[in-house]
Amino acid sequence: MLSNLRTKKIATQPAVQIIDTTSIVPNTFLIPGIGAEAYKIDELNAQLTWLITPPFDSVTVSYRAFPYKLNASAQRLNYFDVMNNFVTKPITFEGEGFGKGLFDFGNVNYNGSFGRGISFGNNQDAVVNGVLNMQINGMIGDSMMLSAALTDNNIPVQAEGNTQQLNEFDQVWIQLKKKGWQLNLGDIDVRRNDAYFLSFFKRLQGAAFQTENKVFKNGNNKALISGAIAKGKFNRYIFQGQEGNQGPYRLQGPNGELFFIVLAGTERVFIDGELMQRGEDQDYVINYNTAEITFTPRRMINKDRRIQVEFEYNDRNFLNSQFIIGEDLIVNKRLSFHINGFSNADSKNSSLTQQLDPQQKLFLANAGDVPNGALYPAIVQDTFAANRIVYRKLDTVVNSVLYTNVLVYTPTALTDVYSAVFTEVGQGNGDYVQVAAGANGRTFQWVAPVNGVKQGRFEPVIRLIAPRTQQMATFGTKYQLSSKLSMNSEVAISRFDVNTLSSKDKENDLGWAGRMVVTYTDKFSEKKNALNYKINAGYEYVQEKFRALERLRPVEFTREWGLPIFLQQQEERITNTGFELFRSRDNRMSYTLQTYQRGENFKGTRHIAEHYVQQKGWTWNARMNYSKIDSNTNDGFFLRPLVELKKKMKFLKEAELGGSYYLEHNENRSKATDSLAFTSFSWDTWTLFLRSPENSNKWGLNFFTRRDQLPIAKAFEQVDRSFNYNAYLELMSNEHHQFRFNATLRELKVYNSNLTNLKPERTLLSRVEYFINEWKGLVQGNILYEVGSGQEQRRDYSFLEVPAGQGEYTWNDYNSDGIPQLNEF
Repeated sequence: MLSNLRTKKIATQPAVQIIDTTSIVPNTFLIPGIGAEAYKIDELNAQLTWLITPPFDSVTVSYRAFPYKLNASAQRLNYFDVMNNFVTKPITFEGEGFGKGLFDFGNVNYNGSFGRGISFGNNQDAVVNGVLNMQINGMIGDSMMLSAALTDNNIPVQAEGNTQQLNEFDQVWIQLKKKGWQLNLGDIDVRRNDAYFLSFFKRLQGAAFQTENKVFKNGNNKALISGAIAKGKFNRYIFQGQEGNQGPYRLQGPNGELFFIVLAGTERVFIDGELMQRGEDQDYVINYNTAEITFTPRRMINKDRRIQVEFEYNDRNFLNSQFIIGEDLIVNKRLSFHINGFSNADSKNSSLTQQLDPQQKLFLANAGDVPNGALYPAIVQDTFAANRIVYRKLDTVVNSVLYTNVLVYTPTALTDVYSAVFTEVGQGNGDYVQVAAGANGRTFQWVAPVNGVKQGRFEPVIRLIAPRTQQMATFGTKYQLSSKLSMNSEVAISRFDVNTLSSKDKENDLGWAGRMVVTYTDKFSEKKNALNYKINAGYEYVQEKFRALERLRPVEFTREWGLPIFLQQQEERITNTGFELFRSRDNRMSYTLQTYQRGENFKGTRHIAEHYVQQKGWTWNARMNYSKIDSNTNDGFFLRPLVELKKKMKFLKEAELGGSYYLEHNENRSKATDSLAFTSFSWDTWTLFLRSPENSNKWGLNFFTRRDQLPIAKAFEQVDRSFNYNAYLELMSNEHHQFRFNATLRELKVYNSNLTNLKPERTLLSRVEYFINEWKGLVQGNILYEVGSGQEQRRDYSFLEVPAGQGEYTWNDYNSDGIPQLNEF
């Protein structure tokens, strides 16, 4: 299908003829049954000349063709029309402005590069390309500081996500700064971390004004006002790793979208609750343009990995505006206030990529709250065309049940046909499946429900995204009651309208939340090495209607309470009480008691105890997490202990030798039958390691084994066990020669194939790098060798007809049915 081999039948008259519009690859032209002495072939011009006319009226020829004619000429302009453009006046090296460069910024310093280029071809117009990369810094007048970074490229692209630091293209940032205030314009980043309920990081295009001044004798005031066009929206995607698959893994949008752009630098990746670092020499790399993430050999991905990715994605369904205000008022050393406001709104009258007609707007107006978009029928009557996918509407009977208006693909010319757009709605939610019909495009087939349960994953609908508005305001105080006692409190109000086109379901738009924490810190005596203690107590309330901007609680919060990750919004009450004893950061102990009530159906109590000691080269780290949970139908507990002991070995230059034990046991039983729920699980790991200190030259050896158990009736049964071996070496102290090595071997053994579809498997993952930098950078190079396994996207092909000479493929109707099929291109 992708070959440049061409076969065609041509007439033997006239004696000289052109057989193709492109050049022929030399030594590939062949006429079966006729010798080369009977003709002459000019491959450059694709011209055939008969030296001996064959006794046939036509012959079959075969050859391979270039995608274009090698000697084709192109002329956009006549020389006499532009000859005077090359006449210029002599340059005079004198005058006041001589020697000031291309731009004159006065007292402002600038550096960078500015380039222009031209590209043209035999099948395209002349195109002028421009590149700008400039940094500006200096004083305007006598008191205002100007800073700017301007980067522009004719082809707007995002920085590649394979390094920790991103060099971004097509960015404009300008800052004007004076005593007490600053103004940022262009592509700006706004981050707010002072509010518990309103913590976020946004990449915007607009303006942000900040000011700081003294309002009291011992007080200070900071204010922020920002108005901008939002580049994207926040999303959180969670998936389970696959055994022996490092990626790429395709991220998904909140409505199941697979094709979108991730805003560079906004992602945060967690594996088993631990934050990862971006970079080829770190934990992962990401392709922002295709929303695909790949993990490096430093992090072996397998079936046990819980992966969570938080990111901002490019959402251009509507023009999206964003306004932010922030006020931090420090009254004195003991009292301060902070006020924050946030508003993000889609303009319902300014559609961008999604154009809504009046019927679709009316459909959304009657839909009410549709958080994941409304499904709108996408079947329209059409006319038959050989290069389009069309369907008929038929009625069918399956198991004595009549199903009407079933779409059936038809490759033949009929008058009553329909075109349809199919959308993936999830397995069991649709009536159609994708099938391979050999047509030039994707085709779908109806499948009958079984016992009323749908068997497909596609529906002939499109997902209409409604414009939405999200707003929040917070008010908080910090009050130091004494040198030992402090109190923090915050109240937040949110408004979240998921469909501003509709007047329905507005009763759940407004919600509120509150939080208070009291902390008391003191020590038992005034001695130099006295034991310190800290007591804290807190209460948090979140109304069912309250909507946070981003994730409000820790990544593993629901898991620690034995709950699924995604839950319906419920009223929540959380209390915290705890104390901590510490002599230094190397000797501390703490205990925390938490209660968690979720709606009327879930209550839980959690105990957290920690102990950490580092003394005489020994390090002891222990943590116990025990949660007792109770709901209307189930009760159970979640247990997660961690014990680690390690020792620095002097004879190995302070290398650490140690081991650890880790367990996660979630037991959830039905009150009626005492059987284990399918959400129950249990696994534990034993780890041994030997590693050098964290220096420029370091090495390490690691081994751990993990045992997994799943519920069967009223007990747990072992399913599998893995054995993992890892070794790494880094020699980075020499600036001229550097070396990195990391290798992991994993062996998976399966003990109960009835509980899992996995099979015993061995996985090897390794990466070797060598860098050289000699003769002051004159000779630079690197060698990379990597062993691993991953996956590649499955692609669907379809061919679109374009004007003659502009395409790369030819349609040959081999079966003479007049219908383009994939194997005919």
